[in-house]
Amino acid sequence: MSTEIIKVPELGGADEVEVIEVCVTAGDVIEKEDSIVVLESDKASMEVPAPKGGKVAAVLVSEGDTIKEGDQLIELEPADESGGEKGEAPAEKNEPAPAPEAEQPEKTAAQAGKAKTESVTIPDIGTDEAVDVIEVCVAEGDSVAEGDSLLVLESDKASMEVPAPFSGTVKALTVKEGDSVKQGDTIMDMETTAAAGEKQDSEPAPEPEMPTPAADARQKLSEPKEVSDHYRQVTNMTASRPTGDVYAGPAVRKMAREIGLDLARVPGSGPKGRIQKDDVKRFIKDSLDNKRPVAPAAGGAGIPAVPDVDFSQFGDVDIEPMSKLHKITAANMHRSWLNVPHVTGFDEIDITDLEAFRKELKAEAEKAGVKVTPLPFILKACAIALKANPKLNASLHSDGESVVYKQYVHIGIAVDTPVGLMVPVVRDVDKKTIFELAEETAELAQKAKERKLKPMEMQGGTFTVSSLGAMGGTGFTPIINTPEVAILGVSKLDIKPRWNGEAFAPRKMLPVALSYDHRMVNGADAGRFMVQLNGLLSDIRRMAL
Repeated sequence: MSTEIIKVPELGGADEVEVIEVCVTAGDVIEKEDSIVVLESDKASMEVPAPKGGKVAAVLVSEGDTIKEGDQLIELEPADESGGEKGEAPAEKNEPAPAPEAEQPEKTAAQAGKAKTESVTIPDIGTDEAVDVIEVCVAEGDSVAEGDSLLVLESDKASMEVPAPFSGTVKALTVKEGDSVKQGDTIMDMETTAAAGEKQDSEPAPEPEMPTPAADARQKLSEPKEVSDHYRQVTNMTASRPTGDVYAGPAVRKMAREIGLDLARVPGSGPKGRIQKDDVKRFIKDSLDNKRPVAPAAGGAGIPAVPDVDFSQFGDVDIEPMSKLHKITAANMHRSWLNVPHVTGFDEIDITDLEAFRKELKAEAEKAGVKVTPLPFILKACAIALKANPKLNASLHSDGESVVYKQYVHIGIAVDTPVGLMVPVVRDVDKKTIFELAEETAELAQKAKERKLKPMEMQGGTFTVSSLGAMGGTGFTPIINTPEVAILGVSKLDIKPRWNGEAFAPRKMLPVALSYDHRMVNGADAGRFMVQLNGLLSDIRRMAL
């Protein structure tokens, strides 16, 4: 039987990746979608699935190799689709004489309308991580048209709809609300009607699925397990705890999810501290043997947890689960507060002239189809001040010994939504006009409220502005959106008396607060930024200089 070379598929923009795990060996019989290798770039890990079933004739890569898109992975003997065993001569065909020509059109019409069943999979969703199914929009037996919504997915950044890739009838659903899925996973089977003239007979009938070692292993993993209380204490998984900083591959993460283990507690023995399967097994064994003390649940960095209180003993209560977005936001804020030494400076900016100019722009802005608020002016002034003060437009490198200075200015804007706080990012603020910024901020804020932001629209920020608008009070201390090093909080505009040299005059004063990472930004850096920001907003003519 001829063999086929399976190559590295598209890597989503990565140039070279490292082979961190080889999942097959020569002689293995694999099915379509079985994992061949696990690859890792500088941003993510990914599994490469088999595009078809068959027998592995040779493995062409080894663990630790560096490969790129199009490189050879394995040599595969595809499964025999002829219906006979390998090497078996085809049976003689004693076919009856063909039907009269008058009957041929009826046969062709029947073939043209023949129905077939196709699987629908998760398309490219902008991330290799698993996302939650928060809504199933169809049921078995429903007829859908191409483009109709099938599912609504939610990641830690945004929600998105999965459209039907073709028209048909839903025959079977393989996911339900609450499941986690990722790109390439099958979500349903749909029955479609083949177009006239399509060669139906060219598609071989599916062979009955034969058990394989990989399938047996998956079946055993999917079976429910009885877990003792002591085992639960050992694993001590916290559902809302982020694991993005844990250095482990997808196979290890899946293993940890199945047993409820917090990988952040497991020491890694692999290269660069990578957590391997043996590390997980050793951790569980040592914990069960009482060789490793099991610490009580903590709030973070050894802080004792808040005691559990039964509030119902004091009166009626309602308990509602936190949304995934709410939990992620809480975890991110907690991580930032524990890891970053925050310092906050306060100021008031006289924006009387800015407000007068903004009102003069009202008619011109309406013609341009935009509504100009103070926010575009604040963003523009921040961009100019960030270019002049690059320390506030930088990030500390993960090695703790370097600083990453960014040559672009992308500013995030905090938006309050019904499901929690979201921070879409306005890109290249320094290169856009006030009208362009007004249009883009309004569009992003609306998409955030409708939960239609794409993951890329919330990534890459270098600085954040959190404006509380009319409900902002006199000031607050915003928490830095790490890995950024500064954030500007804007509170409620107030009219206050200011001495002009001859008398007190009413002026429109805007309270602002700058929180910054004191590891990267010192008081003088923050002071220079605030002085320049104050000057730009007090006299907007300076923005043209």
